[in-house]
Amino acid sequence: MVNPNDLKEIFYNISKKIIVPSFGNLKSNQISYKNEKDIVTEIDLAVELELSIFLLKLLKNANFIGEESYSKNPSILKYYLSDNFCWTVDPIDGTANFAKSKNRFAIMVALTKNKKILQSFIYKPLTEEFMYADNVATFLDNKKIKLNKQSEIADSIGSISNKYWDANKKTKVLAAKDKFKNINSYGSIGCEYFDIALGKRDFALLSRLHPWDHIPGVFIVRQAGGHDCHFNKIEYRFYDNSKNLVVSNSQKLSNEILNLIGEK
Repeated sequence: MVNPNDLKEIFYNISKKIIVPSFGNLKSNQISYKNEKDIVTEIDLAVELELSIFLLKLLKNANFIGEESYSKNPSILKYYLSDNFCWTVDPIDGTANFAKSKNRFAIMVALTKNKKILQSFIYKPLTEEFMYADNVATFLDNKKIKLNKQSEIADSIGSISNKYWDANKKTKVLAAKDKFKNINSYGSIGCEYFDIALGKRDFALLSRLHPWDHIPGVFIVRQAGGHDCHFNKIEYRFYDNSKNLVVSNSQKLSNEILNLIGEK
């Protein structure tokens, strides 16, 4: 296990050096697209490189999976099946927000080994808020937080993916949207997980599951007392190229959502 304060210091220094000075100051030639649709900036690449240097110093012989490195070499996902520690990194979750000078974005990092999540971390560069989880609990700036919320669907606020469902599930999901109090997206799932753990939001219903987008936040919500499961009610399996996930403030709400969309 690594000291969370070491991670916070790394995030703070990288943010002050690279992220914060670039916020609101990006040039058009610093923005491009991968896969012809997903935005990436020079800042994403620089932050991921810095994180790889510092995180691999913390744990010798660990593996490293970053969002941007994956786009160049998808085979790195095999690291999840090895016996080594593995860092998973989203250098800037909410890149489109960052590029448009919107403040909802975060650094997300998780540490795994042998198909098990050990620790995870979310850091907001602009506000310097730092949330992390370990095998004991979830903490906000070193203060333990605990979810004690039992929301009904009609009172629930959250997000629902609008892409990547198969045709049958898409029909059911779209039909369920008006049953909730409010459906909206931050444009940064990391910031949504942050607020689910704090009780400010209630759920996220997800289709495609890139591990850097979800390992850190799922574990933070889980260790805060929330709930996560695939539609077959199995706990999130980040190492299995899995899809279709509900993350919420309680098992009760998760089950109600699955019942609502016909996944019992």
